[in-house]
Formats: sequence, structure tokens, C-alpha cells
Amino acid sequence: MLSLIIRNLIFTVLQPGLVTGLIPYLILQDKISTTFVRPWQFYKYLGAIGFVAGLIIMLWCIASFAIDGLGTLSPADPTKKLVITRLYKFSRNPMYVGVMLMLIGQAIFYQSTFLLVYLIGIFLAFNLFVIFKEEPRLRKDFGEDYNNYCRKVRRWI
Repeated sequence: MLSLIIRNLIFTVLQPGLVTGLIPYLILQDKISTTFVRPWQFYKYLGAIGFVAGLIIMLWCIASFAIDGLGTLSPADPTKKLVITRLYKFSRNPMYVGVMLMLIGQAIFYQSTFLLVYLIGIFLAFNLFVIFKEEPRLRKDFGEDYNNYCRKVRRWI
């Protein structure tokens, strides 16, 4: 179990950490230092709420992968069991939804057009990855169980 926790921490830093942390930081470097000095306006609260909601969703999904699936969020170290419980009852890809909420929250919070363009690119990349890589692998690994799940639960929301 300790190995699984460590692997999940590593993959969390490497994958969503890169997408929602390092790259947005590099895009927003000039805005970050001045943002917290000024009083917050409504849009900052809205962005912060979106980011925190996305973070909670993402962490909940990572825990579901470890607890229910006995694996990690990474395609390099996938789950051993098909995860269809918790948030996965409502969306086949709630972790991606959480990451997108985090990026939307950041784009709103920082009022960044560049970050908005980045998040659109990330969503397109997620969509292509899910359709052409992840779903075929899941069909191969879990067969009819995954096909039944796809008939019952939407890809996104």
C-alpha cells in the first residue's frame, strides 16, 4: 500500500502537477506577483472556487484509483480494476473534468487570455487522448464491463 501511495504522489506531481501547476506558472509569471497585493474582486473569488473544486475532484479521483482500482492515475501504471464508483458513476473522466476546472479557475482568477488558449489546447489534447488511446486500452483490458459502463455513463459530464 505504501508503494501505491508513493507512486500516486509521483504521478500526481508529474502529470496534473505539470499541467495545472508548472505550465500555468510559466504562462502567468508576470501576473502572479501582483495578484495578491490588490483587493480581491468577485472574479477572483469565482476563480478560486473553481480551482479548489477542481482540485478536490482530482484528488478524490486519485484516491478512487488507488482504493477501488488498485493503481494510479498514470497510463504507465494503470488500475488493476475498472473504477466505476464514486465520481465515476457520473462521468467516465471526472479527473480530467477536475483538471479543466482548475485551469478554468486559474484563467478567471488571473484574467489570462493566454491561459484560456492553453486550457482549450489541453481540453483538445485530453479529448484526443481519451478517444484514441485511453478508451481502446480500457476496452482491451476490461472488455464487456467497460462497454456496459460506457453505455451507462457519459464521457465528460
